[in-house]
Amino acid sequence: MSVAAAEVTTDQVGGVLTIQLSAPQRLNAVSAPMLDVLRTVLEEAEASPSVRVVVLTGAGRAFCSGAHLGMEGDSEADGPDTSTLASANEVVKVLTGMETVVICGLNGPAAGVGVSIALACDLVLASEEAYFLLAFTRIGLMPDGGATALVAASLGRSRALQLALLADRLSAREAEKVGLVWGVHAANDLGSELSVLAKRVAAGPVTALGLTKRAINAATIGSLGDALRREWDGQLSLLVGPEFAEGVDAFLNRRPADFGR
Repeated sequence: MSVAAAEVTTDQVGGVLTIQLSAPQRLNAVSAPMLDVLRTVLEEAEASPSVRVVVLTGAGRAFCSGAHLGMEGDSEADGPDTSTLASANEVVKVLTGMETVVICGLNGPAAGVGVSIALACDLVLASEEAYFLLAFTRIGLMPDGGATALVAASLGRSRALQLALLADRLSAREAEKVGLVWGVHAANDLGSELSVLAKRVAAGPVTALGLTKRAINAATIGSLGDALRREWDGQLSLLVGPEFAEGVDAFLNRRPADFGR
């Protein structure tokens, strides 16, 4: 078994397939190989008649801290390389395009591309210890993984701009108030609540649910492909720009970034 395969684990009970991001030592930061395994698992779930609902969650104390870059500290410190960004985009496209309902079990923080993965799911149940964080602008980058479309579709333009431009945390309780998550539960109760919701979906008319999901996604995030292309072009230019260089240097030297110099 490859390292990447070991970092994405699955368990199926009845019609419920649980997929877990399993790299807790780095807060489930994702690499291109790990994302490629996740995409394959999701595609196999979509093709399997025995899978009626998917639950996607994380191991340990985080859901996903962003892109893994093989360095200590903040996994978003150097920004995602192009292979990770490309693989993340494919995962988001599969999540939003498959008819099987996917429930995100937000067991902890979702940062960077982790926000995109969580919001590409159809329903989100969160631990009260979870939060969303789009910290890209802190290091001179822009949101990616479809976040510019997914966050805006979920929250509206004004709130999406606040999260993306100011890079502030949005707690699980605040996310519940604005409709970003379906419900918030104590950390110890999240697993049982996910099980209840998953069984409810699995017992439903999954063909009708799938067509309903597809229709709503077409109406609300039909521009996702355009957003992914804009993010790709923008991120590639930013990765070689002076603001990113300043953001990384500031992070590594533990000082405030000075983007005006």
